[in-house]
Amino acid sequence: MSTPTSGQGNAPKLHAHEGPATDDPVLPPGPLPGRLLLHGLRFFGHHGDGEPERRLGGHFVVDVELTVDLSEAARSDRLADTVPYPLAHEVARRITEEGEYHLLEALAARIAAAELALPGVLGVRVRVTKQPRLPQQTVGFAVELALP
Repeated sequence: MSTPTSGQGNAPKLHAHEGPATDDPVLPPGPLPGRLLLHGLRFFGHHGDGEPERRLGGHFVVDVELTVDLSEAARSDRLADTVPYPLAHEVARRITEEGEYHLLEALAARIAAAELALPGVLGVRVRVTKQPRLPQQTVGFAVELALP
């Protein structure tokens, strides 16, 4: 009894380095709207209403959801045809760690605007959570906003 091997029959190509054929019957023609999700990005930043709070800094968790058309990347299997995750991560890191804002609303808006400016991004949702400073505090505070 023989064991099936990849590449037999009419199955789509499965080798990442080759990528699927552009006429792949599995994918419908036209746009493939979707989201790229970066959840739980952890950064240390200097944000807060009071000067001592900003000076000491704190831990922030950032979630980013990018609305994109996934059709080119899904068909080509090439990184050049999508928004690179490391680039979206770097945008959130730079603004959170290098900026200084009084309000989470201002921080989230700056991140969202910068992510929306990336090529291929059609919309963005950003959530910024300020982690509790003391171990006995169990509640974090968060702001979430979306841009078209």
